[in-house]
Amino acid sequence: MAASAPSVLVVAGEASGDGHGADVVRALKALRPEVTFFGMGGPKLKAAGVELIHGAHEISVMGIAEVLPKIPRILSVMADLERAAAERRPSVALLIDVPDFNLRLAPRLKALSIPVVSYVAPMVWAWREGRARRLSKLVDEVCCILPFEEPFLRERGVTATYVGSPVLEQVPPQAPAETFRRALGLEVSRPVLAVLPGSRRSEIARLGRVMRDVALELARRHAGLQVVVPVAPGLDRALVSEAFEGAPVVLVDGRAPEVVGACDVALVASGTATLEAGLMRRPFVTIYRVSPLTYAVGKALVRIPFFCLVNLLAKRRVVPELLQGDVTVPRVVEALEPLWAGPEREACLSGLDEVRALLGPPGAAGRVAQRLAARLPARP
Repeated sequence: MAASAPSVLVVAGEASGDGHGADVVRALKALRPEVTFFGMGGPKLKAAGVELIHGAHEISVMGIAEVLPKIPRILSVMADLERAAAERRPSVALLIDVPDFNLRLAPRLKALSIPVVSYVAPMVWAWREGRARRLSKLVDEVCCILPFEEPFLRERGVTATYVGSPVLEQVPPQAPAETFRRALGLEVSRPVLAVLPGSRRSEIARLGRVMRDVALELARRHAGLQVVVPVAPGLDRALVSEAFEGAPVVLVDGRAPEVVGACDVALVASGTATLEAGLMRRPFVTIYRVSPLTYAVGKALVRIPFFCLVNLLAKRRVVPELLQGDVTVPRVVEALEPLWAGPEREACLSGLDEVRALLGPPGAAGRVAQRLAARLPARP
């Protein structure tokens, strides 16, 4: 009787992880076509051939106050994934980002003797540094996407490998703004503001109206301004449309990097999108708001000088960042205006070039696939 094909459990809980995971699945299929995949994710993982037991949207939430009502559902999803792992016995589990979920799932998988590979390291360098030393007991290996993470984790006893940034593979090659404007059906000669409100409902709720009012004010200042808003995969288009009601915006399904490529300047909710925007080499301002409770806890625990990935990598302020009470229409407009032209724009572009050089060559998905393949049983 022939042995069953090896399988991999893949768990992603938000849009960025869905894309990262899909790239890894395709790369691993190229190495080992017989491998099957199951777990949790979004449309990209499903399209890559992963059997989804649950959707990523079921646990996608940010902030202490926001997560409390969803705890019963989150625990139910976790129990389902554990049960599926116990029944199917995957050769390895790939847990992508969402550390508050995945680092609770990891010990359940380890108890089943399933090796665990974490892709996108938890930000233990920013807060909860004590948790870094626990990682070696929770996971077998961490695939890091920021260059400073590998030495930080290794010094604390964690098996860690810098695989490169997956965003390098997910953004199109640099090109003039006119190229992207034509591809998106925009008018080439008119200025463009890209507005990236995030991929979670809570982000739209907290940032959408401010972003809309900023767009209206900039439209008054810049004649013929085109305001383009990408709608993240899995996010309700009607929700985004409602948040920007009254503003002359163009909604685009997905294609966030292309939207940034088409713009003169961008306004970006903090997160993976800031690195995408930086790699598209367009000046931007990043903003973020969370609930007062989440902010109070975070302020007491977080020990980093910046919250934007671009600034963290550069170890200096490359792009303006505004947080919490500073996220007002006048402050955001004031930060954006110097980026349209002149020395501040040029300084920002130079800083973005430095960040790109720090990340090294593309190929993160292939490197993660190789780490996973090494844990699969040998071909018969």
